[in-house]
Amino acid sequence: MHNVTLIKGDGIGPSIIETAVKIINASGAKIQWEEAEAGLKAYEKYQTLLPDATLASIDKNRVAFKGPLTTPIGKGFRSINVALRQKYDLYANVRPAKTWKGAQTRFENIDIVVVRENTEGLYVGKEHYIDKAEDTAVSLAIVTRAGSKRIMEYAFNYAKENDRKKVTVCHKANILKFTSGLFLEVAREVAQNYPDIEFEEQIVDASCMHLIMHPEKFDVIVTTNMFGDILSDLTAGLVGGLGLIPGANIGKDAALFEAVHGSAPDIADKNIANPTAVIMAGVMMLNHLGETAAATKIQTAVEKVIDEGKFVTPDLNPNSKVGTTEMGNAIIEMMG
Repeated sequence: MHNVTLIKGDGIGPSIIETAVKIINASGAKIQWEEAEAGLKAYEKYQTLLPDATLASIDKNRVAFKGPLTTPIGKGFRSINVALRQKYDLYANVRPAKTWKGAQTRFENIDIVVVRENTEGLYVGKEHYIDKAEDTAVSLAIVTRAGSKRIMEYAFNYAKENDRKKVTVCHKANILKFTSGLFLEVAREVAQNYPDIEFEEQIVDASCMHLIMHPEKFDVIVTTNMFGDILSDLTAGLVGGLGLIPGANIGKDAALFEAVHGSAPDIADKNIANPTAVIMAGVMMLNHLGETAAATKIQTAVEKVIDEGKFVTPDLNPNSKVGTTEMGNAIIEMMG
């Protein structure tokens, strides 16, 4: 039995998480859920975005499954997600983007995984004003050899373990000679230890162009924190949007799996939110926990339901009257 901290989240979070949990429970996976709170609802109740009880649950279980959270402006953390990543050293952010036959997009046969360094770069929050008038601000990007090495090794090992053929490092070392330069230097060193995997270097702005022109040429992308934030949303756009994209945050001894889209409070409690992203995050979690049979069972059923197009939410089929709950029920029925 695997103990997992369950954070339902804000806005549409509870509805999509409840649907995903019902599907995971129906898959035969051995999961014991421990519910915890975070985000806006937690703040209203406890005056903190991340209650001590929630952190204690994650400390104990080392695996968390969460819906989208709202970070109130001007209160507490810059980002709850950033706080969790830093506290548990969840250094690898993994975002797969794959085309679905039942989701209309401009492209076909796309299967890209973005591996983003999750704890360094500009997102460390080292920024301040340098004058009393607060007219000039400075932000410090931190890139370490150790941090770069572990994300590179993660990306190459991911490629090796998942039968991927190529790793592309996206950088800006032509301009950022020290920070991005160090990242690229380490990438070249690590790549030499994986001779069976093709290694490619691309300047990040060129990568954006090539992703739009020839996305089928990409396999695994590894990049820095901010570039990864941008590129992973770009790849999501290639395959139908964030409603289809799961995310995993992996550390040495802890992991967090989530929907990467926002809490969408405008459609909360309307039973129209697409649950696919968080369901597929659940699939990633099950694979992480070794529940591979259950993961495959769910993924196959989700693909069949989306490809069929009858029991999907309106964002996938504008003529559909099916809601979040009904789509979840159709996936469970498809699992048999």
